[in-house]
Amino acid sequence: MSKRSRVEVKGFEARFYDELLWLVTLGGYQRLLRAAVAQMDLQPHESLLDLGSGTGYVACLIAPRVGPQGRVLGLDIGQEMLRQARVRCKGFRNTEFRNERIDEPLAYHEEFDKVFISFVLHGFEQPQREDIIKNAYRTLKPGGQFFILDYSKFALDGAPFLVKLLFKTIECELAQEFIQLDLKEMLRAAGFSEFQAWPLGGRYIRLLAAGKSQPQSP
Repeated sequence: MSKRSRVEVKGFEARFYDELLWLVTLGGYQRLLRAAVAQMDLQPHESLLDLGSGTGYVACLIAPRVGPQGRVLGLDIGQEMLRQARVRCKGFRNTEFRNERIDEPLAYHEEFDKVFISFVLHGFEQPQREDIIKNAYRTLKPGGQFFILDYSKFALDGAPFLVKLLFKTIECELAQEFIQLDLKEMLRAAGFSEFQAWPLGGRYIRLLAAGKSQPQSP
């Protein structure tokens, strides 16, 4: 993991991750996650891969929507985060959490209807971001969708004081680079198309969906 990244959460921050985020955002982060899940048009029987699944908050929101015949697989590298996720989602038999790096090749091939990642992609160096996007494409079934909840592209210099303060005090240096990137172009380069976007935090946070096209009929 890059020294500039804050993606891997450990120690006190990991043990009280949800509580700290709730305090820092006054519950805004959890509202964002619920709003994102509501936009994903989840259907019974669907399978979803959660990249950087953290404490399992999103997995537990998705599990009842895809039903007992559906599947939610969460991947994370934090042992404390995985422990909390397994406890939180123990009432859902359709959830599973594994200790796997999302920036290294994954063994899943066209297994999932949807892939989700939330405020994780910005915390990686650019080569690793591209690897994560490739993993998402490879693991999706044709016709599937990749959902990214993260910062939009914007100029930090022109942002309000509170946004600047967030990036200067809490966010890593990599996040400042991320908001300058053309994420859609990165996704196109990996084979994605059919984009949709929903602003969930003014002009600064969005849910971006990218589709994996069905193969053309001969």
